[in-house]
Amino acid sequence: MARRGSVPGRLRDADASAAGSAGDEPGGKGAEAPHYHGHRERLRTRFVQAGADALPDYELLELVLFRAIPRRDVKPLAKALIDRFGSFAEVVSAEPARLAEVEGVSPGVIVDLKLTEAAGRRLARGAVQERSLLSSWSAVLDYCRTTMAFSAREEFRILFLDKRNHLIADEVQGRGTVDHTPVYPREVARRALELSASAIILAHNHPSGDPSPSAADVRMTREVVNVLDPLGIIVHDHIILGRTGHASLKGLKLF
Repeated sequence: MARRGSVPGRLRDADASAAGSAGDEPGGKGAEAPHYHGHRERLRTRFVQAGADALPDYELLELVLFRAIPRRDVKPLAKALIDRFGSFAEVVSAEPARLAEVEGVSPGVIVDLKLTEAAGRRLARGAVQERSLLSSWSAVLDYCRTTMAFSAREEFRILFLDKRNHLIADEVQGRGTVDHTPVYPREVARRALELSASAIILAHNHPSGDPSPSAADVRMTREVVNVLDPLGIIVHDHIILGRTGHASLKGLKLF
């Protein structure tokens, strides 16, 4: 029989075991922190001091993954994602269903990746708002590239402009397959009239990566121009985005 004020041996053993388990947790008292803790701090420090351009794609992706996966080394997953999709931009732009196919990608990881993509789009959009798009053409190209260039499916987008060439609306008019999106010139005209737009910029992506315009791209652009011209609505350009560049149909003098 245990003396008053003493702790039975079995209970003492259980308490000791629990204390030992707590010490084995990351950051637990008396335990050595997992190796990736120091790596995380070093990576964060490099990002703060040297900026994102100093980090390769997989390390920038690690920083994104830290939040969704707080207690595991995420470098292998970051490298697996880059190997699968090709680059940081292509990872965050990938469709959720394809991301989920990669082992280790949880719903929380997908949310954080898509949040990163959305943040990039908002930043790019902010650069083209409240200014004449024709005087900030590089911002227009950056915006189109951010929103479309890495999509796995073809997407057709229209930027509607007012008389001062300020952005009224930016709308996706259609999404298609990997190599085709149907475009209807009269629908483009109808929407431009609804928004009282004075001009538009057409843009779409080539998921193949090659931004060279096809004969169908040129034909469709000319049809849109022919429908809008009698309405007094100008087509400033049709931009085609690829993963490594862009093509301007106006710059190529194709309309």
